[in-house]
Amino acid sequence: MKNRLRLQPRLLLGLITMSMLLVLTLTTLGSLLYRLKMEEKYSKNAFEVATVVAQLLDGDRIPAYRETLQKDQYYENVHKKLQMIRQTTGVKYLYVVIPEDVQFYIWDTGAEGDEGVCDLGDTDEYYGDGDKVMHAAFAPDAERTILITKDSAYGYLASAYVAVLDSAGTPVALASVDVSMDAILREIRQFYILFLLVSLGIVVVSALFYYFYIRRILIKPIHMLDEDTQHLVSQNMKTLGTFRNRVRTGDELQWLGESFEHMTRELEAYIKNLAAVTAEKERIGAELHVATQIQADMLPRIFPAFPDRREIDLYAFMEPAKEVGGDFYDYFLVDDDHLAMVMADVSGKGVPAALFMVIAKTLIKNRAQMGGRPAEILHDVNNQLCEGNDSNLFVTVWLGILELSTGKGVAANAGHEHPVLRRKNGKYELVVYRHSLAVAIMAGMRFGEHEFQLYPGDRLFVYTDGVPEATNEKDEFYGTDRMLAALNAWPDAGPKNMLENTRNDIRQFIGQAPQFDDITMLMLDYKGPQGGVS
Repeated sequence: MKNRLRLQPRLLLGLITMSMLLVLTLTTLGSLLYRLKMEEKYSKNAFEVATVVAQLLDGDRIPAYRETLQKDQYYENVHKKLQMIRQTTGVKYLYVVIPEDVQFYIWDTGAEGDEGVCDLGDTDEYYGDGDKVMHAAFAPDAERTILITKDSAYGYLASAYVAVLDSAGTPVALASVDVSMDAILREIRQFYILFLLVSLGIVVVSALFYYFYIRRILIKPIHMLDEDTQHLVSQNMKTLGTFRNRVRTGDELQWLGESFEHMTRELEAYIKNLAAVTAEKERIGAELHVATQIQADMLPRIFPAFPDRREIDLYAFMEPAKEVGGDFYDYFLVDDDHLAMVMADVSGKGVPAALFMVIAKTLIKNRAQMGGRPAEILHDVNNQLCEGNDSNLFVTVWLGILELSTGKGVAANAGHEHPVLRRKNGKYELVVYRHSLAVAIMAGMRFGEHEFQLYPGDRLFVYTDGVPEATNEKDEFYGTDRMLAALNAWPDAGPKNMLENTRNDIRQFIGQAPQFDDITMLMLDYKGPQGGVS
């Protein structure tokens, strides 16, 4: 349930945050526009009053008041009219000054005795940017510029200045009007609060409406899908076939639900198929295990191979790359004085190669026990294997027959690896000679032979291509050079130890790389007819 509630509060929090930002933005912009409008309105009023005052005054009389500082009846009458205008219009300050280095007062409409009220001839310093604005306004048809000031003594004011002209059109004084802007601040605050409350109400109502709308069209369908999937999980996928999409929004969510319903049906079919495949794979695995055991049992694995024959010591093994392999080795006595040795590698891997291997091994052994030279044996086996070989499989074979009493041997190499020979107290070296084609490639082929001689203390090593072609993680081959180095590292070890050491060296070279080919090796230690090295 905790997971189901995550989207809903996050959506609500996002709506609240966006609503507050929207309200604050709208309120701030609205207040700024309202303030500009109010300042424009108050500035216009100030200029209208200043214009009326400038037109009321007789500009020809003002220079005399500046020189004599004497008041007459006209002065008093003007003073009363200015007082009445100030009171009628509600401006805060109304005065007439001459802009010099300081403000030289002619009239000031403040009540007598009020703080800051100036009389004829009084002067006052400029404040704010008043010096520039008032001197700029002291000209015929001067551009109207409002002066906005905030002063601790006079407050928040909007000041307008209009030149008073004499009969010649020459500016002689400034009609000055200060309008209090404190009322603007109060109105702005009231407007801000009212606008904030109204905007907040509208946005909150809109956000709630939108939230419930989103909840109905988005969150609820998602919850339905979540509940259905949780039900599937709780039932261990047993109800896949009965799942039905409940989302009916007519949009992408419904498509998602329908896709999920389709997926559950496909998943049910896949699970059933997987169960069938798994059962079949287990059956095949069991059969492959039996096949592996049968194949292993077909290869001679009892050592010492011929415990009553002191002329030889022999050891061999085969390690398949898969459950069953295509490599095989064999050794058997053709008669009391002749030992046959076979090392072969069937093309391909897996079950087909293993079946072909069984047939080839059986044919070679049966034909060899009938007698004959290696070339003759391979010739007859080749013809038999070519019959009905629709799979085009073939097998490379090294077949050698050794006369135990004399150490004389004859070998036929049908496309197989070169054997390795070590003379007594010498090194292991490749015996390189021309190969014949592999067995089962073409019927009627003739195979070449190679005679060799073993002396007491000599050793013969044969193998399949899985040894030199073993590959490490860098795609490097083990190679015959490493193979010979491994053999020569323990030249006097017994055949079993020699093969185990070589296999360990191959494993160390391969590392974590997979084994791609079967690895098969056989080593013969010829001790001579007396059963010992002289």
